[in-house]
Amino acid sequence: MIENPTVSANQLIIYLVLGLIALFVIITLIRAVRIVPQAQAFIVERLGRYSRTLHAGLHLLIPFVDRVRAGVDLREQVVSFPPQPVITSDNLVVSIDTVIYFQVTEPKSAVYEIANYIQGIEQLTVTTLRNVVGSMDLEQTLTSRDQINGQLRGVLDDATGRWGVRVNRVELKSIDPPQSIQGSMEQQMRAERDRRAAILTAEGVKQSQILTAEGEKQAAILRAEGNAQSAILNAEGEARAILQVFDAIHRGDADPKLLAYQYLQMLPEVAKTDSNKVWFIPTEFTAALNSISKGFGVGGPDDDEAAPARPAGTSPLKVEDIGPTALTDPAEALAAAKRDSEAATKDATSAGTLSGRGRERAPKAGQDAAAPPVPAAEPPTPEAGGEHPLI
Repeated sequence: MIENPTVSANQLIIYLVLGLIALFVIITLIRAVRIVPQAQAFIVERLGRYSRTLHAGLHLLIPFVDRVRAGVDLREQVVSFPPQPVITSDNLVVSIDTVIYFQVTEPKSAVYEIANYIQGIEQLTVTTLRNVVGSMDLEQTLTSRDQINGQLRGVLDDATGRWGVRVNRVELKSIDPPQSIQGSMEQQMRAERDRRAAILTAEGVKQSQILTAEGEKQAAILRAEGNAQSAILNAEGEARAILQVFDAIHRGDADPKLLAYQYLQMLPEVAKTDSNKVWFIPTEFTAALNSISKGFGVGGPDDDEAAPARPAGTSPLKVEDIGPTALTDPAEALAAAKRDSEAATKDATSAGTLSGRGRERAPKAGQDAAAPPVPAAEPPTPEAGGEHPLI
């Protein structure tokens, strides 16, 4: 059986039309459905006029009637412009490199109010920067970055507000003065650093000297206080020692021999050096001993007209006036004092202190040189006080 060729051609045409219809439906569905990503905005025009703004999500459009004009990025953007030459108020050309941080807040205005808002921001930044820096000299330009940033941001934010753009920050990356000025600036900064270093060094030396002086002052005060306390303690110790000796003498009922020992005890100390000395010795040694003995309360040969003698074994001191003494037995203290007196007398006799002969004025010549006889001493007169010097 042979197929009809006319039927086959009609079926082919039907299949072709159905395929075109299916393709049209698919294209229509694709154009009718639009998915907007996050932080994006689409401007939709209907028959050539602004219709609406599509934000993130799924949206349906009328095929062949609605059209997406442009997509706008709503994130904050950073744009770095090339360095721009700017003239300062002191006629110096500096090169300034800026960075702008901005964000589109109104997509419709950013699309319909200006053709290219990035280029507009760049040109506006250049003109504003020249106006701001032109009113400053070089030193102010280098030290007033925050002020320049604030003025630029204020002017740019006001100018770009009608474009639907908000300027968040303006930063100056670099300010490069001319090469001829950089050398002098380095010398100036070096001199300034040297000056600050000298000031800091002087302040350190000053503080060190102040602290040293304060330390020496405190040390001197402490040494003076220590010396004062030492002197007071030494004086108190000597006073207690004198009181103990005085008490021991009176408790032992001292005799003229012991008092003579007390008188002669210092003669060897005087004779230690080679310098010439004058010794004053009473002419009536026995009378002198008696007078010294009377001073301590011991009766002498001429006690008829004197006050009554103090009883032996008693002391004129009170018990609370003296400290404890190591010699509690009066007989023991007297025996020790007599032994010391005899030893001192022997030493003084060997040194020539009791020979009755004066010392030579040239002590280095020796003690064995012959000396002229000393004339006999005359009896003391009342005006002389009973003493004459032996040279």
